[in-house]
Amino acid sequence: MQSFSDTLGQVFRAIAANKLRTFLTMFGIAWGVGSLLVLVGLGEGFRSGQHRQLSSFGNDVVMMWNGNIPAIANQHTGMRPYQFTPGDVAALRQLPQLRAVTGFLQRNDLYEVSAYANSSGQVMGVEPNYAEIRFVPLAEGRFIDASDLAERRRVVVLGSKGATLLFPGRPMLGENITINDVSFTVIGRVGSISRGNNDFDNSKVYVPVTTMQDLFAMKGENVSHQALSSIQYQPATHGDTTAAVPAVHRVIAERHGFDPSMKEAFEEWDTIQEEHMIGAIFNAMDVFLGGVGIVTLGLGAVGIINIMLVSVTERTREIGVMKAIGATRSSILAQFFWEGLLLTAVSGMIGIIVSAGGMWVLQKLLTGKVPGFDPPRLVPWSAALALGCLVLCGVVAGLYPASKAADLDPIEALRREN
Repeated sequence: MQSFSDTLGQVFRAIAANKLRTFLTMFGIAWGVGSLLVLVGLGEGFRSGQHRQLSSFGNDVVMMWNGNIPAIANQHTGMRPYQFTPGDVAALRQLPQLRAVTGFLQRNDLYEVSAYANSSGQVMGVEPNYAEIRFVPLAEGRFIDASDLAERRRVVVLGSKGATLLFPGRPMLGENITINDVSFTVIGRVGSISRGNNDFDNSKVYVPVTTMQDLFAMKGENVSHQALSSIQYQPATHGDTTAAVPAVHRVIAERHGFDPSMKEAFEEWDTIQEEHMIGAIFNAMDVFLGGVGIVTLGLGAVGIINIMLVSVTERTREIGVMKAIGATRSSILAQFFWEGLLLTAVSGMIGIIVSAGGMWVLQKLLTGKVPGFDPPRLVPWSAALALGCLVLCGVVAGLYPASKAADLDPIEALRREN
């Protein structure tokens, strides 16, 4: 009986006898595997880049701004404006559908001046939990706390760009700046909050919302001294605003005298729904790109089946001689099966290694360089899918030609000319 090592020896000799044909066939499989991994990796790169971009706003956040109430539902005529108040925030905090609520007041027309420079970044009057709901990475010092609000302290936390402009290369904690000629003490500095080239958030400065309302209340006719610019909240159930949004709409509509079914009255951005929508888009993209990769891989497998059938035809007399001297059907079957499987496995592993290496290089070169996009990366499920397809292709590419070879009649095979 022929040993496994003898079978492999014959396989390698057969492969070595047709180097160019073998190379081109293996290249097709390697290209198919690499295409599958890179295409899915690109889709995942876009997905993770968009997720990272959204997470820079905060996690699980729904943002609401002051709106306008239409006189008639589904129309934009006769709109009556309304502003949020601390009473709205307090009412929303009673809802079991929410786990966190914060309100803030912002002004874009204020000027900050230090002993060294001046700036005009957005001034935010915030509550202590603003830094928990939104992404506000503290680099040094501390953030606004409850005592700052209660005592209406004139303290300020600087954004990273504002800190650099107002205190270039100098210590800032405990120093004073003026905001529209009102003195504030610097108590902290926020790290960089960047989204590509958009450094708007890095220019913000943060003060207690109560101090902001006292000194820099919202302007406009019939606007309450306590008016806020926005209310932002997180649902009690992570990643699900199904119950939270209607509950919030009901409370706000009741407090401001309109029907909660008037969707035009709400100005909001649901980052959770946005992320779900982006996820659905990239799921579809993964399916499409993965399908393209599998088709490419299938074409490579067809190439191997074709080349193995050609090999059977070319080696008809050799098969006849092997059968005439006692080779069994199983030994003939094993030789061609292992030849097809080996070609598929080696070329597939080359494709996986080369594509993984290329994506690793792109990770090193491009990470953080392109806004909203992360470089492609090796996705475990796509590698598992590629390996599964390789096994299937290898079995088909080996068994079908091998069965053709094993079924040849030895006398007819010896009569046939090469």
